[in-house]
Amino acid sequence: MKKLLIFMLMMLFVLSVSTISFAATDVRISGFGGIDQNIVEELIANFVEPELQDEGITVSYEPVADNYQSVLLNSLSAGTGADLFYMDIFWAQNVISKGLVEPLDGYMKESDMLAKNDIINSLVEGFTYQGKLYGIPKDFNSLALFYNKDLFDVAGVEYPNRDDTWKTLEEKLAAVTAVDDEFIGMALQPEYARMGAFAYANRWDKFDDQGDTDLLDERFQNAFAWYTGLKDKGLGTMPADIGKGWGGGAFATGKVATCIEGAWILGFLRDQAPNLQYGATLLPKSPITDQRGNFIYTVAWGMNKESKNKEEAFRVLELLTSKEAQQWVLERGLAIPSRKSLADNPYFDKDTAEAKANKVVFEGASNGHVKPFSFRDYGGEWMEPVNTALNEVMSGQATLEEALKQAQERLEEDIMN
Repeated sequence: MKKLLIFMLMMLFVLSVSTISFAATDVRISGFGGIDQNIVEELIANFVEPELQDEGITVSYEPVADNYQSVLLNSLSAGTGADLFYMDIFWAQNVISKGLVEPLDGYMKESDMLAKNDIINSLVEGFTYQGKLYGIPKDFNSLALFYNKDLFDVAGVEYPNRDDTWKTLEEKLAAVTAVDDEFIGMALQPEYARMGAFAYANRWDKFDDQGDTDLLDERFQNAFAWYTGLKDKGLGTMPADIGKGWGGGAFATGKVATCIEGAWILGFLRDQAPNLQYGATLLPKSPITDQRGNFIYTVAWGMNKESKNKEEAFRVLELLTSKEAQQWVLERGLAIPSRKSLADNPYFDKDTAEAKANKVVFEGASNGHVKPFSFRDYGGEWMEPVNTALNEVMSGQATLEEALKQAQERLEEDIMN
């Protein structure tokens, strides 16, 4: 009996030592809930876990349903944050500047899978702070001009194309709207998130070398006047004026000739307007600079500065952003790859409206004066005065000069002081 007891104790000791020796390192990753949860869990199952089977690393996804930014900041500050987490370009700099995110340059120098020069330059810029890279974009979107082929065919007007300037596009819209009173030239969202791309085309920047904003700059005013002028000339309408909440919704009615959206519109059109014949092209060029402007909308994976599993976390990050994972995301119609090496992707050559539109969005990230959709530490508050000015001018409540003067004062006194 005594020998049996000793044997059992020895076995328990061996098992406990074995468990300790071979315990896997669990890498916690945090991101959005909803649709993103299913996507990330599929990515983990298909592209991460199979590669980590013999490396002693497991992965746990922790989705956050609401107030993601606040939850992330609180958990990182409290020391309970995940090892890897989503960082939206819209507010990433706010988190990075607080010293909560690990710089990734050193890890990438040692990586065989992930090279900084393989990421689209404008995406790298969006997550670079004081010369260091803090996030690896998982995918992205930029803006494109979507057009209703049927309306242009009925009018006998050439489709919008990459050679268009603001002037030639305006002429095409005038020709389309002249055919039928119900035809609308463009869905004009009264938001900097669309109009600002045209200011960039004029080589204007939202912040100068001193960090100030000048909405009274001639380049900004010129773009603002062209965009709002389309409404004044009867060539466009705000989506709300036809009972829609955004440009894609207005476009899906079949009566709007063009809208400015990203690849996010594709799934919506597939479901809500399956018979709509559409195409996509790059945004028109400024007649002043002969260049286009654009925004980059993206989310990156960042690493917790206080993570105890940084090497393992970077290994997971490599797999989440691998060429294979990005190819899968692209073919699912979810977003565009952030890697330059996927520019010649065979998917882009498919003869479908979605594939062609995705290729245009991919090109838009590096064609012209492209800037991240971010506003330093000011966040979305920076846009509010511009959006108000757009609404006031397009609804006839103020002149361009009055609206921009008030917007400049609000920026200086209430937001950037």
